[in-house]
Amino acid sequence: MDKDTLKKEIREFIVDTFLFGEGADSFTDTDSFMQTGIVDSTGILEVTGFIEEKFNFSIENEEMTPVNLDSVDNLVTFISKKVNG
Repeated sequence: MDKDTLKKEIREFIVDTFLFGEGADSFTDTDSFMQTGIVDSTGILEVTGFIEEKFNFSIENEEMTPVNLDSVDNLVTFISKKVNG
């Protein structure tokens, strides 16, 4: 999967799940989900569940860090590394 398609799917999930279909243009791909209040600590569990199911891999406890999960760009980089090795 190319990074543009991956980015689109992640943005759609975030908008549909946390912004209820509105405000897609209210955040950038580099914005921190936690700092902007888009996703709270409980919401991160929803994000990880979506990623694990969609891309068929497990996220280890030590991988559950903002560097991996706290923005669209961070998720794209993390998923690409996991899927492509």
